[in-house]
Amino acid sequence: MPFAVHNGLRYFQFDSLQTRHAIFTRHGGASPSPWASLNVGGTVGDDLDRVRKNRHLSFRALNRPPESIFDVWQVHSADVVCARAPRPEGESVRQADVILTDKPEVSLFMRFADCAPILAHDPRRGVVGVAHAGWMGTLRDVAGSMVKAMKTNYNSNPADIVACIGPSIGPDHYEIGADVILQVMQKFGDDSEKVLRSVNGKIHFDLWKTNQTLLEQAGVGKIEIAGICTACHTDDWFSHRAEKGRTGRFGALISL
Repeated sequence: MPFAVHNGLRYFQFDSLQTRHAIFTRHGGASPSPWASLNVGGTVGDDLDRVRKNRHLSFRALNRPPESIFDVWQVHSADVVCARAPRPEGESVRQADVILTDKPEVSLFMRFADCAPILAHDPRRGVVGVAHAGWMGTLRDVAGSMVKAMKTNYNSNPADIVACIGPSIGPDHYEIGADVILQVMQKFGDDSEKVLRSVNGKIHFDLWKTNQTLLEQAGVGKIEIAGICTACHTDDWFSHRAEKGRTGRFGALISL
């Protein structure tokens, strides 16, 4: 698997994504249990000074200045923000679940603990993006919203876009209830059987296959799936479901 290590920080990189990026594991940070150790989430009970240090360590691992960050308040939407400059420290954080930029001085950053990170790069237009796709955002087609916004704002041709689905909860662990099953069936109709699985008599949702399908429908030219389940591998990843909510958030970073 394509992992790299820098000063104790272990992170995942996609073979097909030819731009600076990383999805960081939980290793190499400053936080104690249950956030051990590279927790970058500021709303899970960890000390904020440690969170800030962990974020800085993450940026330095990719040789990016921490002040280049642009992040958002993730709310399981399909809303998009186009970053034209880093977010000044102290400025209000906007609500969204997709960030795009064509500015080399900007580093896009999001936090995860089972939801799927989707990283995107249009090498022809010089655009990168990151999206946060849990079941709710997935059914709102956050992946398609990202591609549409790249077309609208940067004149991207979807066929030029490389999109990658990162470590997240896998279909073997993602049991869903009747309300979510109904929403999946309403959205996908006869194709629902492609993204729903029966596991020991329970219905599970395949975030990977669903987002791949949505990216394909949006016309994306190349898609890579990490295929790593966060709930299976809590030694490497924070998992909200597997750790019953007492856990941290791992970071995803992408820049030009």
